[in-house]
Amino acid sequence: MQKNIGSVNNAKQVVMSFVEALGNQDYKSARSYASDNMSFLGPLASHDSADAYFKDMERLRLPKFEIKKVVADGNDVCLFYDLNVGTPPVAVFVCGWYHVNDEGKISSLRVVFDPRHFLQQQQQKK
Repeated sequence: MQKNIGSVNNAKQVVMSFVEALGNQDYKSARSYASDNMSFLGPLASHDSADAYFKDMERLRLPKFEIKKVVADGNDVCLFYDLNVGTPPVAVFVCGWYHVNDEGKISSLRVVFDPRHFLQQQQQKK
């Protein structure tokens, strides 16, 4: 049986603080919300540690998330948001599913989005 870190609001607060720090490119603060063995799974990458994930985030320097909806259920938080990427900017709709462990750290993150825009940008750079 899964424990709850105290309340839905605690998990939500952890995730929102993490996302805010990422958006400000404050990777040290964002890292403080992630467990060392945080797993990440997305359409274009996967990582088995927070250090690998943050190395990727520092390279990508993503813009702030334009959050559309937050859904919290126990230790799970789901964000629906737009990322405006590229030149000219294109809005990419993303869903991120975060799991916050009993220590109040993000232990897993799965993101879903249509990767075509990113793949097209990579092709144009070649």
